[in-house]
Amino acid sequence: MSDPVRVEEVDPGRLARLLERIKPVVSAEDYALVEKIVTSLLWLTKLVRARETTIGRLRRLVGGSGSEKTAAVITAKAPAGAGTEDPEDPNGAGGGASQGAGDPAASGGTPGSSEAGPANPARAKKKGHGRVAGSAYPGAVHIPVPHEGLCIGDRCPGCARGKLYAMPEPAQFLRIIGQAPLVAFCWDCQRLRCSACGAIYTARAPEEARGDKYDETAVSIMALLRYGLGVPNHRLEQLQRDLRTPVPASTQWEAVEERASGVEPACQELIRQAAQGTVFHVDDSSVRILELVGKRRAKLVAQGKLEDPERTGLHTTAVVSITGEGRKIAIVLSGRKHAGENLSDLLDKREAHLPPPIQMSDALACNTPKEHKVLESFCLVHARRNFVEELENFPEEGRHVLQELGRIFKIDDECREKGLSAEERLQTHQRESRPVMDALQAWMKAGLEEKRVEPNSGLGKAFNYMLKRWDSLTVFLRLAGAPLENNEAERLLKMAIRHRNNSLFYRTQHGADVADVYMTLIYTTQLHGENPFEYLTALQRHARDVAQTPAAWLPWNYRDTLLLAAERQASNPLSRAA
Repeated sequence: MSDPVRVEEVDPGRLARLLERIKPVVSAEDYALVEKIVTSLLWLTKLVRARETTIGRLRRLVGGSGSEKTAAVITAKAPAGAGTEDPEDPNGAGGGASQGAGDPAASGGTPGSSEAGPANPARAKKKGHGRVAGSAYPGAVHIPVPHEGLCIGDRCPGCARGKLYAMPEPAQFLRIIGQAPLVAFCWDCQRLRCSACGAIYTARAPEEARGDKYDETAVSIMALLRYGLGVPNHRLEQLQRDLRTPVPASTQWEAVEERASGVEPACQELIRQAAQGTVFHVDDSSVRILELVGKRRAKLVAQGKLEDPERTGLHTTAVVSITGEGRKIAIVLSGRKHAGENLSDLLDKREAHLPPPIQMSDALACNTPKEHKVLESFCLVHARRNFVEELENFPEEGRHVLQELGRIFKIDDECREKGLSAEERLQTHQRESRPVMDALQAWMKAGLEEKRVEPNSGLGKAFNYMLKRWDSLTVFLRLAGAPLENNEAERLLKMAIRHRNNSLFYRTQHGADVADVYMTLIYTTQLHGENPFEYLTALQRHARDVAQTPAAWLPWNYRDTLLLAAERQASNPLSRAA
């Protein structure tokens, strides 16, 4: 028998130099393929060496389904002959106890057909795909086109009896054209020169030609593309160059960084109001700031400019605060502090008379603030994920847990659809969810105590994870307003991760701070259904007012502030004269 092949440690630097040597001697297509193979090898090696990586997770990441929905994972992982009941339908696939597995109506097919029907026939197809009406384009430029031969009041050429009148809705012909995100306008002011004395007389530029080279709308577009959609500056530079309106990446940064001070007061007010919230969704992810890694970090340490030099971690923290009025405020914070420290800094701004808030996060200790009291509530989705990963090894037990937890989430969805208050939702969960959770807890305890489940197995670890944290996982059964999961922070964090995946790093801590300001404003605006482009533009155009009264310039009230300002200006004779 031959010796097993040992996977050797490969230096990424050597692989990079290898790619450089290969590039001149192979075609561009072959080089792109080799580069992908090398990158995948490095990623896969790193993933395999990670202690928390399981075979199930590895399979799912490499080629399996990325969905963790109960129907998807049970169908994909259930052994032959096992039932695949929907957790929201204990009797089977939506057809009741009398509907057998062979019933074609249950599967959505026809007798004698091998074609399976839709996974959930009751779920209607979402609207909004395909063509949309002209009324769905509020930003379109409307150009009135009068009739070429008829006018209002003319005799009808068809019957010669009636008179023509204008219909309220015109016939619309919509055309969409392409243009650069940043469009340049140049006013060519005529210059006249005296032939005798040489004096030069230049035409006065119109009002719209005056001001900064980069208008507020241009800065809003650059900030929204970079921090809202994850488009790196160099990609926008290339696009603008291809469309004959070049805007260098460095210029984009300078314009966005210069205007950050004008919008920051609104961001600070959001942070202050977020600190008064009743529920905090918290999570964090890694971030790369070049100033704080490698030789640059060593230089800062040698100069004594870096506090706590032993700390090397860099994090982006996502906090979604839900206030007493039901508003959601998204806060993004990047730097050397982890989620618990950032939340502690946020709670420093909290009014002393307010009760401790509910903190929703995963079970990592670093997510909990050390200097403030919070009511810890752990994410039920994180606990559920352990059973998803072990479903292939323990199909019956895993299916049972997923179905029971599915009932809990269904109850919560129904509370949301009915618009129940926090107290009504709590009463519903206590009445309907508590028996399910109590039975699940007793079932897991019995499995461990009766030695039917090995404590060190994957299933045993999943059981112990839930049982040891049971009180924090079931806060929604005791406190009004307590959430079941941490999806609010997860969604916000994915947006920050999208930016990180495209831009890879920040150069300095200051650059990360500027990004945090814009991300906080953009994502909070989106949570309130407002337009972040219009909001950022309004903040820049009224920067002086924003600095004086930032509470009047938040995503949910800035339009009212603009309306009041317009009414005051219209009622002031001096302003109209000016």
